[in-house]
Amino acid sequence: MSRTILEGWISQESARKMFALAGISPDIMNQAKKKGFKPVDLHLQTSMVINNTIKKSTSHNVLGILPGTKRPQECVVYSAHWDHFGIGEAIKGDSIYNGAVDDASGTAGVIELATAFSKLKQKPERSILFLAVTGEEQGLLGSEYYASHPVFPPAKTVADINLDVMNYYGRTKDVIIYGMGQSELDEYAARAAAKQGRVTAPDNHPEGGWFFRSDHFNFAKKGVPGLYIGPGTDAIGHEPGWAAEQIATYNRERYHSPKDEFDPNTWKLDGMVEDTRLLFDIGLTLSNEHTFPKWKPGSEFKSLRK
Repeated sequence: MSRTILEGWISQESARKMFALAGISPDIMNQAKKKGFKPVDLHLQTSMVINNTIKKSTSHNVLGILPGTKRPQECVVYSAHWDHFGIGEAIKGDSIYNGAVDDASGTAGVIELATAFSKLKQKPERSILFLAVTGEEQGLLGSEYYASHPVFPPAKTVADINLDVMNYYGRTKDVIIYGMGQSELDEYAARAAAKQGRVTAPDNHPEGGWFFRSDHFNFAKKGVPGLYIGPGTDAIGHEPGWAAEQIATYNRERYHSPKDEFDPNTWKLDGMVEDTRLLFDIGLTLSNEHTFPKWKPGSEFKSLRK
């Protein structure tokens, strides 16, 4: 009820133009970062008309369960979102938003994980839930629905291991953990990485808020620890900074655009395979333990688990 009539985001360039129209120094943006700042009336007016066409549709989460052999009432979740944007605004004549990296790669990973777990001679003691959710791009809707209507209650859900935007450019010496420092899953990831001769590292761009922007977040809001890894930045066989540039180029040119397509000439799947094996190792360990990973002191989700 306290929201303004119209809200939106504008670029810094547009903000500077607006301040110039109002005769106010753009330094006001720095002032706004300080405690006690109060809104300043720019004495500007604008008018706007928005015509909406609303279409309602139904979409589905897809679940597969491998029952545990000893504690089937407890589960480890692997999640990925199978949706993308479908047909959208055409860019250079292409209107198909394929979502190959985001997140067909993660969905493929969950399917491969399900195959691997199903072939184990000694099946996990806890159940494994393979969860392909819908509506992630519309606001994490599918995972929010599952978290509110779970097959396994949060108190019996050990962890969610989320696959979203996998490594498509080759093997790396490191693996990124989004939200490092949130839970003991960091240590599980570090141990699994060490078996591969790799290390874990925090996200270089925490300002992007990636830990709060994928499906594990809805599990976290129910108190269930979530692990979300990203492609490493120390690429094997390349100069320092090469992998970071691949990520930056993807985010700049292909993320949420028709250019997010599979390219057999440039994709190297060995890094994706290695990361998926790492996540298999973590889930297998969790599925045979008797304990539950905990949130770390200082995490905003710690009290929810209690």
